[in-house]
Amino acid sequence: MTTTRRVTWAEANARRIGRQHLAAPASAKGSSPAAITGAILGAHAQVLSAAELSIALRLAGSTRADVREALWTDGTLVKTYGPRGTVHLLPAVDLPLWTGALSAIPAGPNPMPPASRMTDEQTEEVLTAIGDVLAETALTVDELTDAIVERTGPWAGERVMEAFQDLWPRWRQVTHRAAHRGVLCFGPNRGRKVTYTNPHHALPGFTPMDGAAAHTELVRRYLHAYGPATPQHFARWLAAPGTWAAELFASLAEQGEIEDVLFEDAPGWVVAGDTDFADGPVRGVRLLPYFDAFAIASQPRDLLFPGRAEERALAGGQAGNFPVLLVDGTVAGVWHQRRSGRRIAVTVEPIAPGTLTPARLRALEEQAERVGEVLEGRAELTVGEVTVGPHA
Repeated sequence: MTTTRRVTWAEANARRIGRQHLAAPASAKGSSPAAITGAILGAHAQVLSAAELSIALRLAGSTRADVREALWTDGTLVKTYGPRGTVHLLPAVDLPLWTGALSAIPAGPNPMPPASRMTDEQTEEVLTAIGDVLAETALTVDELTDAIVERTGPWAGERVMEAFQDLWPRWRQVTHRAAHRGVLCFGPNRGRKVTYTNPHHALPGFTPMDGAAAHTELVRRYLHAYGPATPQHFARWLAAPGTWAAELFASLAEQGEIEDVLFEDAPGWVVAGDTDFADGPVRGVRLLPYFDAFAIASQPRDLLFPGRAEERALAGGQAGNFPVLLVDGTVAGVWHQRRSGRRIAVTVEPIAPGTLTPARLRALEEQAERVGEVLEGRAELTVGEVTVGPHA
């Protein structure tokens, strides 16, 4: 008779932190920005400097310049729309996996007002136009709008999409879908203007994976990095339908790809055979930037953000809106950095009095210094109240 493996939070958290290269940074000789980004399943890059910090903090001796080189010079990283339809840095080598998986997730209800929506036929027209016009060049949003309108009609350029106190052209509601189809990604900025291009420039012959195979591989990678986890956790991480995720996990369990464990006495899943866990608890102090992958994907939230951490470090229940202080593997504060020339003022606010013992304060000083190195500046640490609100 097989006994179901029991996994505690301390065991799961220790393994996750180790696999996230947060227990100790990876060696620069044995890893790379692209490898780190693959290990954490993408770096949220709506604020690009936060993604650079997320990646470089996990790679010994690395700075933001190394991440930028991987993105804009070597082409080993791609800036595109990833999980949750948000801007991410992803390894270029994994783009077939991501596009195959994301393009095959069932679409939820259309959130756009009826008068702003596009028909299925119009959507396909726009996606085809995007692929065609970006095939040989990089275009700004305005240039891409003009090119799409020329190929489809004035309806595509009508400013009906509310966004950031502005009205955007109708076609932009499918920007993330174009990325998931593999016909759009970000190009280098032109001055202060964003450009879009076609990922086939960096990956000639690139083709999205078969959807079913991509979903299997993505679940395996997710559980390797963040397991044990439930289908609901996976669905929340992707912003995918919960019923679809539950059916996917059930199918993979039947195929023997994943197996169940008891995680804090509740059902959870890991990759089949991946049931070795390090002894907890985690020790150490870490500073994680906005939307760090560990803070977003690690579940359950009430254990990662215990007690008052939930109120102080989560914005309406959403992780990532505050940079967080990790102490012994759980969120114990928030922080903020402000740059002036080479000077980087780092303010850290512990949630509970007495959190920063002398030893932890020394470790925090080292972390702040490392943040300064990554950002190619000089950090100055202050322990006190963070008055900046959550990032919108």
